[in-house]
Amino acid sequence: MKQERFDKIIATQFNISRKDARIAIRRGKATLDGKVLRDFGALVNVESDITFNGQALNYKKYIYILMNKPKGVLSASSDKNKQTVVDLVPEHLRRQGMFPVGRLDKDTTGFLIITDDGEFAHKAISPKYEVYKSYIVTLDGSLTDEMVKAFAEGIVLADGTRCRKAELEIISDNIARVKICEGKYHQIKRMFGVVGLGVNELKRESVGALTLPKGLEEGACIELSTEEIKVIFTDC
Repeated sequence: MKQERFDKIIATQFNISRKDARIAIRRGKATLDGKVLRDFGALVNVESDITFNGQALNYKKYIYILMNKPKGVLSASSDKNKQTVVDLVPEHLRRQGMFPVGRLDKDTTGFLIITDDGEFAHKAISPKYEVYKSYIVTLDGSLTDEMVKAFAEGIVLADGTRCRKAELEIISDNIARVKICEGKYHQIKRMFGVVGLGVNELKRESVGALTLPKGLEEGACIELSTEEIKVIFTDC
């Protein structure tokens, strides 16, 4: 069974700083197997019976939050002047070191995972693993079969950058579903710019084989299990 420092366990699992965790531990606010433990540097089994301020610990190495990102919110961990997606995470689900997996533009909505698991984040966004992200796009003009072909062949952006092959599915005259496995800066907007269309609305609906729940309102979020996280990589 894994062991960690007592102060680290308290800090990460209860979303407080290491300094505050140490102060609280010294003051007798934490217990191990029913007894107060004041040694914040003690190595402790993470599956032990631990409480902090009377609250029982349910240890999780990492946490995964699925958010339906609303417009006008930054895909960032923090910002001095603007609201971020981490600011929207309910207090009981927050952790030190949380960050969004990949960035959605400020006015892009939809599927966004927030976590503290760097290895997972790298695998989910790296083109190497070919995890496809699906978007619903509303455009300012009509879609054509020639555009579908151009996306399938790989769009060359205005600066000469070649995008990987992408899937463009026409839903209606000016609404499409786009699937890509990379995340260049403003990529979808730039891809459509090459074929002469502007993007009016952009919503991410899925990452890999995991889809945004239909009933999840904008700005709301749910915690994902490790089993649900694995679904993302089903088709990789």
